[in-house]
Amino acid sequence: MGTFYTRCKIENVVERTKSAVIPKLLVDTGSEYTWISAATLQRLGIKREKKDVAFVMANGQQVTRSVGFAIIRLDKFFTVDEVVFAEKGDLRLLGARTLEGLNLVIDARRKKLVAAGPVPAAMSSRIQRFSFERGDIPFSQS
Repeated sequence: MGTFYTRCKIENVVERTKSAVIPKLLVDTGSEYTWISAATLQRLGIKREKKDVAFVMANGQQVTRSVGFAIIRLDKFFTVDEVVFAEKGDLRLLGARTLEGLNLVIDARRKKLVAAGPVPAAMSSRIQRFSFERGDIPFSQS
């Protein structure tokens, strides 16, 4: 697929006027979390909610980092997610959890992010009951 970068805006979840544009984030579905410079997150007043979270880097090295909560915006899409306080030498990444929260997928051919479409949801109990009564859905009781 190759690699590509995107830009996003990070906001403090409590004080939304505190925000920063991140001009270059590597889109990385191999990373669960989004990694933003610790200096940027601190400047925005984003708190370290989890400390000493263990991560395994792509080269196999194990590191610990702090994690906080932020609003992440790409164009008209936004989500609240956990972000890693990236230290010097760490890549700045847009991770898989954030992409899922934004409901975006990778268009590998065009190397860009696109809307994933309607979000899957469970059926209502009314629909399930109707379908079960018709014999459409197998049902087992535990």
